[in-house]
Amino acid sequence: MKIVIINGSARKGNTLTAINAFIKGDKLNIAPCKGCGVCQCSKGCVDKDDTNPTIDKIAAADMILFATPVYWWGMSAQLKLIIDKCYCRGLQLKNKKVGTIVVGGSPVDSIQYELIDKQFDCMAKYLSWDMLFKKSYYATARDELEKNKDSMNELEGIGKNL
Repeated sequence: MKIVIINGSARKGNTLTAINAFIKGDKLNIAPCKGCGVCQCSKGCVDKDDTNPTIDKIAAADMILFATPVYWWGMSAQLKLIIDKCYCRGLQLKNKKVGTIVVGGSPVDSIQYELIDKQFDCMAKYLSWDMLFKKSYYATARDELEKNKDSMNELEGIGKNL
């Protein structure tokens, strides 16, 4: 199964720890969407960065894992940037298997996780995604999630079962 992981965190902290427990991530150079609309008429984004190769990988993947820290009750700007840039080829993202990992500094029963889940629920409905899992973790210190053996085992188990 081809899986693409989109890391929405700018830091090397708990979100990256979660991703590494699942599988290794990747760093890319992607400019924000300018809303120019040119992608409506061509085969992708006009930016000369990593946008089109990244969207090629996302479109070719069997599964997409979205991972993000919580920033101001929502997903990080870095993750939203990738999602926005997928607009040019959104129909190629239909019917994907999807999972989410969200790491925040508040207990997982806080509203921020629900808000992020609802955003992904909307995208899943629009793009007919098969939402395989949505996992949220509470961690404040940079290495706190890594020390939580139950969470690490859960993430490794999910990755192994896919």
